[in-house]
Amino acid sequence: MTKALRMSTMFLRTLREDPADADVVSDKLLQRACYLRKAAPGIWTWLPLGLNVLNKIENIIREEMASIDAQEVHFSGLLPREPYEATHRWEEYGDNIFRLKDRHEADYLLAPTHEEMFTLLVKDLYSSYKDLPVTLYQIQTKYRDEFRPRAGLIRGREFIMKDAYSFTLDKEGLVKAYMDERGAYERIFNRLDLKYVPVHAMAGPMGGFESEEFLAPMEIGEDTFAQSPSGKAWNVEALTTPEPEAIDFSNTPTAEKRPTPNAETIDQMVEFANANHPRSDGRAWEASDILKNVVIAVMHPQDDDHDEPWRELVVVGVPGDRTVDMKRLEAQFTPAEIEEATDEDLKKHPELVKGYIGPMAFGPQARGGEKAENANETGEALRYLIDAHIARGSAWFTGADEAGVDYYDLVYGRDFEADGVVEAVQVRHGDMSPDGSGPLSFERGVEIGQVFQLGLKYSNALGLKVLDQNGKTVPVWMGSYGIGVSRVMACIAETHHDEKGLAWPAIIAPAQVHVVATGKDAAAFEAAEQLIAELEAKGIEVIFDDRKKVSPGVKFKDAELIGVPLVAVAGRDTVNNGTIEVRDRNGENAEAVPVADAAQVIADRVAALLR
Repeated sequence: MTKALRMSTMFLRTLREDPADADVVSDKLLQRACYLRKAAPGIWTWLPLGLNVLNKIENIIREEMASIDAQEVHFSGLLPREPYEATHRWEEYGDNIFRLKDRHEADYLLAPTHEEMFTLLVKDLYSSYKDLPVTLYQIQTKYRDEFRPRAGLIRGREFIMKDAYSFTLDKEGLVKAYMDERGAYERIFNRLDLKYVPVHAMAGPMGGFESEEFLAPMEIGEDTFAQSPSGKAWNVEALTTPEPEAIDFSNTPTAEKRPTPNAETIDQMVEFANANHPRSDGRAWEASDILKNVVIAVMHPQDDDHDEPWRELVVVGVPGDRTVDMKRLEAQFTPAEIEEATDEDLKKHPELVKGYIGPMAFGPQARGGEKAENANETGEALRYLIDAHIARGSAWFTGADEAGVDYYDLVYGRDFEADGVVEAVQVRHGDMSPDGSGPLSFERGVEIGQVFQLGLKYSNALGLKVLDQNGKTVPVWMGSYGIGVSRVMACIAETHHDEKGLAWPAIIAPAQVHVVATGKDAAAFEAAEQLIAELEAKGIEVIFDDRKKVSPGVKFKDAELIGVPLVAVAGRDTVNNGTIEVRDRNGENAEAVPVADAAQVIADRVAALLR
């Protein structure tokens, strides 16, 4: 028998005004409706209504995890340093994790994720192929030291996450586990009535070789994803540019240095060139004719070849009409982080002539030649990388590595080469999709889940091996799968509301019906009590506004704010006509029902909502 929640005794105080520091709709409404209270930036106190919804989301996740035979465990949120050091993630996480020492000066961290601990747990208990496959998961609080927490539950320092890990004997087993988990995610989000788009993603610091994100499309999202006409989608960090067709440069003039004084910016270069060095083909010079060379500093974490983190300068060539996307570019260097080179960096390399940096002083064309003294820590010329939009055979107007001098007609593939190709610039509308199906379009979204094929990274680092069918010791293949549970709740609130308040899907609402008793006549309250008893007996979840001396207007506003899908009103019509009004949360589909029939009518409508 389900017991009704009575507003006369519930731990609840709704707010009529938005909290001053709430910056998105979900944050405003979850606080106003008393689901949450802020304890500190990015840290939240969960109240009874909020826990009710959260628990229902978690139960749906547990049901779908059980459907693919995943088993639940639970780790501590306080973890030792050593496992994370073995995988280099103690350093790779940088300032994004909370580190602390105990009274014995031993290092610990508040867990941002648990790959290492799951790996060690399976290593401790399993040793044979007969033990595999197995998938384990937990639902637990994680911690990340967000520089700027925002958007309520969507970007916090503490958050609730479901993380699962599959362990299989081979890659084929991993692919099957990955697809099983992916299918479970789709069922979870469909049951939650949360729109999602699976997008190809970068594995990032997690490692591995295949990853997809599940993004909930919404304007407040921090992730931009690209969609092709074929329906495929990519996170912009994972977007790959189709290789541009090579250009025939047989008629391109020999590269020539020309003076371009006081022209250190793209606009100044274009203006000076058009005024003093007009093109032979008659058209004007444009920013797209310029090869812009950007110097970045790559902060590598400690690794097997370096006893401590180390810094490398890299020069990247990009089209002059495009802006460097540091987030996309950084994804190419994972697990390292990048930033623009500082003045101190540039002073250490006299070949970096500010405003006139070109490709000839770096990369293959410079390495081992006269400029060997202008080198990075390995004794070689700085690496030179080229953006993926630049075609072989294309001719450029670019720096000549001398103050006041630029190259004209410098051809990629004839006059200079690169050490590699990178995705360095912002993608834009009209760029060709990776699958060649047509131009890309873009949308913003919030990441609600991600799946990874990790492969052998953690198994190799932590020594997780089993004996195979032939008695040979082999590493175990791993997959990792996460859902941001508290973030999912915020996204549902963000997409299920109106101007009056929340409007939860019935499957996770804190109750299925909100019964409101109004007026001063005891008969209305008695009819409501009768209805409550019958609904409780039927297993219907109820919030009952039984507060005395509270106006009908306030009660209705609270019902609309809290967001239960059905509202039943016992009031004047109950006293005068013996009926109870049953309506949807938004006021639609209202019907006057005899008191004796009300419980069954509500039960039928609840059943329809839950189908």
